Amino acid sequence: QVQLVESGGGLVQAGGSLRLSCAASGSIFNINSMGWYRQAPGKQRELVAAITRGGSTNYADSVKGRFTISRDNIKTVNLQMNSLKPEDTAVYYCNALRVGHDYWGQGTQVTVSS
Repeated sequence: QVQLVESGGGLVQAGGSLRLSCAASGSIFNINSMGWYRQAPGKQRELVAAITRGGSTNYADSVKGRFTISRDNIKTVNLQMNSLKPEDTAVYYCNALRVGHDYWGQGTQVTVSS
């Protein structure tokens, strides 16, 4: 089992920045990748950014050039979000993929006002 705890959400004006962090605990070895997804009201959950154990990254087209995913160590992943837009408003979920199984955090709200 892997437990994920997110932090860093909040309210920010358009053009501002926020930094999300996710700390993993439990069976953290053999985590293949970690990432962030988001879900806005009435929409499906979508991938925002992910980073593999080897350091390869993947971003949604809508956030390329504005968001940066990074790992401090084997169990902490961050999402630096710059130039935020109102359409970035959503609940952001941390995800870990381990041995073919997805684990999720409880989610953190990000609200961008215009």
